[in-house]
Amino acid sequence: MDAEEDGIPPPGGSRQDDQDWAVRRRQFMSQPSTVASRRLQAVCVRRACKNYGPKKNPNVILDSLNMTVPKGVIYGLLGASGCGKTTLLSCIVGRRRLNSGELWVVGGHPGSRGSGVPGPRVAYMPQELALYGEFTLQETFTFFGRINGMPQKSIEERMDFLIKLLQLPHHSSFVKNLSGGQQRRTSLAATLLHDPELLILDEPTVGVDPVVRQNIWDHLVEITRPGQKTVIITTHYIEETRQAHLIGLMRGGKLLAEESPENLLLQYNCQTLEDVFLKLAVMQNMGKRRRSSIAQEVIQQIPVPSITNPALDISDEDKCEISGEFGDNISMSSRGRDVVTPDPINMRIPEPELPPHTFLDNFKIFKMHHMRTLIWKNFLWMWRNVGIMAFIIGLPLLQIVLFCFAIGKDPKNLKLAISNNELTDPLDCPVTMGCNDSYLSCRYLKFLEDRHLQINLYSSDGEAEESVRRGKAWGAVSFPQNYSIALVERMELGRYAEESTLDTSMMSVTMDMSNDQIGFLIYRDLQYAYLDFIQDVLKACDMNPALGLVPVHFQDPIYGPRNPDFTDFAAPGVILTIIFFLSVDLKSGAMLIERNEGMLERYLVSGITGVEILFSHVATQFMIMVGQTILVLLFAFTFFGLTINGEMALVIILTILTGLCGMTFGFVVSCACDTERTATYLALGSFLPIVMLCGIIWPIEGMSPELKIAAYFLPLTNPTESLRFILQKGWSIGMFSVSLGFITVLAWIVIFLTLSILLLKFKKG
Repeated sequence: MDAEEDGIPPPGGSRQDDQDWAVRRRQFMSQPSTVASRRLQAVCVRRACKNYGPKKNPNVILDSLNMTVPKGVIYGLLGASGCGKTTLLSCIVGRRRLNSGELWVVGGHPGSRGSGVPGPRVAYMPQELALYGEFTLQETFTFFGRINGMPQKSIEERMDFLIKLLQLPHHSSFVKNLSGGQQRRTSLAATLLHDPELLILDEPTVGVDPVVRQNIWDHLVEITRPGQKTVIITTHYIEETRQAHLIGLMRGGKLLAEESPENLLLQYNCQTLEDVFLKLAVMQNMGKRRRSSIAQEVIQQIPVPSITNPALDISDEDKCEISGEFGDNISMSSRGRDVVTPDPINMRIPEPELPPHTFLDNFKIFKMHHMRTLIWKNFLWMWRNVGIMAFIIGLPLLQIVLFCFAIGKDPKNLKLAISNNELTDPLDCPVTMGCNDSYLSCRYLKFLEDRHLQINLYSSDGEAEESVRRGKAWGAVSFPQNYSIALVERMELGRYAEESTLDTSMMSVTMDMSNDQIGFLIYRDLQYAYLDFIQDVLKACDMNPALGLVPVHFQDPIYGPRNPDFTDFAAPGVILTIIFFLSVDLKSGAMLIERNEGMLERYLVSGITGVEILFSHVATQFMIMVGQTILVLLFAFTFFGLTINGEMALVIILTILTGLCGMTFGFVVSCACDTERTATYLALGSFLPIVMLCGIIWPIEGMSPELKIAAYFLPLTNPTESLRFILQKGWSIGMFSVSLGFITVLAWIVIFLTLSILLLKFKKG
């Protein structure tokens, strides 16, 4: 079957030839279609319905739409914003599914095995630029060529041809340095690169020089001339589509007309396609019983041809099968039309050969050439963004350094207000040594200073307490008159000491407990300093120092030091939190940038699956996360000497798994959110609950029973406890408390990955 017999306009034909072809096409397409005839078309849509929102009040996007795009034509799809063009194109390339109706693209159903859609048989140029500004033209063409399975030699040949055709700069130029028009032409070149059967171009000539625009149209006409390539193009320049073989005028989810530009102008007696569109829009409103004053005025000014013929009555089903004349997609009312309907032709077309399918193919979740190309692209992007990568790697180092310097150390030089009433001059406190029982209060103050407390002497108890009220000291200590004498009598008389002696031998302490940690530390230092002071006096007087001890002997701890450091307690949670949330931010940002710039849409139309995209990001960014982990652990345990009593290998593995869990959570965030701002809110909103409930700030045992149960199901709770057991207790993976952390983080990785794939596959249709 040659081009004319197949319904394709003859190349280089005259206007009369084009008109004759349009008539033949309408006669051919107006017959009730069959599955065989639909498979002959490049695109065939029948009774397509697509809506969003609740079933009771849905937002209808496509309303029983019929559309036919023969092979070997340029099809101009025109319509205002919001009429459903983008949704229709998304369904054609397999990115969305119809709620009902049939859709055939290059002989198959999009998404079915062997259809090649999404895949290399179709190419899509979105309205967004959808290019990496950090790549050169050559790298851009190499990337898109490899994605579509082209050999390098073919990529270079096509690149040279397209650069010349579209008047692009040298292939070593960076995309970000090109003008807006050059970038649009580069995006078009990336679409044309692998020479697909079906080209879908969304506003390809916006901002393009008129000469280059004509070159583009000439090339599109040239590639469709043999009858094997088809182009669907959308544009705001309605008159520009006069160069198309067919145009479809779309409004309100329906096609108002589907015909050649010349026939539309003749049929509706108009000089411009804008006038044709206006007439059809008015008639659509008439068909829907919408007779506004504006519509009546337009009808009076513009003659509308009659489109009804009551002599002919065809069923609704036959109407749905017919595409090519005005009214097919507007209403299923009882009006008739004068339609040429030849006898149906029995067409038997052999089923397309499907690629061989084996049992092992069911377990192939990605194609190797896709994975290699995506990983190469990710590494190239990182290489071209050295500053960003340095920040990403350096930020966790800065955080662990700040943590080790700022958190967990005992506060020093805390101020105490002292009023010593046993001194003649309260501001002069002499320190005596040896077995000397005079001015023991001053001797005790010397031990307080050894604990890095700052002693400020005041002349009265009132002044000392007033300094606490004014925030100049954390506590006030008052020694009564004859304190030293009473203290000696208390030690000598023991249980025979009088009540007045006991009262006089006691110092009075008034604390500022607004800060629990500082108050507790001063309370501890006052007690420890007193024990050291009493033992020193007893030893100087040749008495057993043990007499001054509390009669409770604490053995060496089984785990941990006698005086534990809060830094060691908080370090496991801080390390895991740093790695986890940096991975969340990095991965969610990377995915959102690709989606918002149109790259993700282009990937999926090229046949790349969501699983391939996720795993390619995991493969490349996993290496970054491993580097972050090694540097954080190196600084924490080597430079700052944090406690580690267990196996370093377990620490590294658990930290890397936690980072991987953060990566998968970042994928969930990017798939669930539409904007970077929303993703930031979600990531920050999850930060505080996870940190507060995973045992970093306070032990889990201090929570309420209900909250404690919920906390154990969070991603960082059990891993933090496991890492603490490894570092502080030296436990191995054989202990259930340690293995539980590994099990928890692995379970969350699976959950987050599953959610990511489901969201990427089903969100927004």
